[in-house]
Amino acid sequence: QVQLIESGGGLVQAGGSLRLSCAASGRTFSSYTMGWFRQAPGKEREFVAAISWSGGIYSTDSVKGRFTISRDNAKNTVYLQMNSLKPEDTAVYYCAAGRLLSYSEIRLLSKYGDWGQGTQVTVSS
Repeated sequence: QVQLIESGGGLVQAGGSLRLSCAASGRTFSSYTMGWFRQAPGKEREFVAAISWSGGIYSTDSVKGRFTISRDNAKNTVYLQMNSLKPEDTAVYYCAAGRLLSYSEIRLLSKYGDWGQGTQVTVSS
């Protein structure tokens, strides 16, 4: 089990950038697949991006070319760099950790066992 704490959310104008960070506790961080999900008001939580223990990167089509996920295992931290933000990116962003996820599972919310408390990202038009 890992504990996750997100930071870096805020209010930004359309076209701007933010970098989210997720700090994890535990000595086995490097063995986890780390994911970012988001939930907009009135909508279900959805997959944004993930990075596997081996560095494989996956993202949803709507953020490709704009968002970049990365991890620093020495710092037990995963990042989400968000550029060219749009009003439709407004949501609470959650960091999540999952173990032994297959390629077919990596986008599935239910496969992640540990979650952070979320950080609000608001993009104004």
